[in-house]
Amino acid sequence: MSGAGAPDITADGRELRVAIVAASWHTEIMDALVAGAQQYLDECGCTDVETVRVPGSFELPVVAQELAKTYDAVVALGVVIRGGTPHFDYVCGAATTGLTTASLQTETPIGFGVLTCDDEQQARDRSGLPGSSESKGHEAASAAVATAVTLKRLRSSTEPEL
Repeated sequence: MSGAGAPDITADGRELRVAIVAASWHTEIMDALVAGAQQYLDECGCTDVETVRVPGSFELPVVAQELAKTYDAVVALGVVIRGGTPHFDYVCGAATTGLTTASLQTETPIGFGVLTCDDEQQARDRSGLPGSSESKGHEAASAAVATAVTLKRLRSSTEPEL
């Protein structure tokens, strides 16, 4: 299972504004991913949270980029399940490249919680649903918050003193 060796990330998110952008396909899985992200944000003390839904994983990057302009961190959540055509590869590649580009261009962390699975059971196993072995929504939120906290610390230590 891919969760083996995952770090236990804890960060203080009380002073952060965080946005969750989530795709709409596979409602039950997506709702579990959003719930996992929200659970982590509650645990770390982040109370300034906005959730935005988009049609699918292909639309995540453009909305994540817009949110990254005004939030300290963004959590991007989606699920793409392999079918019989190359569509899977195009959507996965576009979402991954787009979210990476958006994060770099805005200098805002975007937690990557896009499941790219061969079948629905793999997605369910990673979604945080009852019986799941992982909660990728929780993991993506923790990565985004921890990175935002690190960036705030690095940026404040490089500001010139007056």
